[in-house]
Amino acid sequence: MADSTPKIRILKGAEPDLSAATYQIHDESHTIGNALRWMLMKNPKVEFCGYSVPHPSENHINMRIQMYDNLSSLTALLTALNDLDNLCETIEDAYKTSLRLDRYERWDEKS
Repeated sequence: MADSTPKIRILKGAEPDLSAATYQIHDESHTIGNALRWMLMKNPKVEFCGYSVPHPSENHINMRIQMYDNLSSLTALLTALNDLDNLCETIEDAYKTSLRLDRYERWDEKS
């Protein structure tokens, strides 16, 4: 039976109320790290957010989130993930609509 690694885990050193915590997100890289950091920083209740890729051979990123007013960084993370998912769906819908309506620029590549 294969070892089951959780997608997100809280690293040691988190505040008891999770107002500041570092999350390890398994099987992800800069692609989601930067987009998720951007989405988190749009939240005015987030004091600080940053991510790192410890080493290219390690299959995870670390995301540090610190909140104002002792709010939960886990709630902020889950909200940001949901908002990012909604944003991606909106972009996908607009792209598919554009393709369906045949409204896009075309060009011929000349050698």
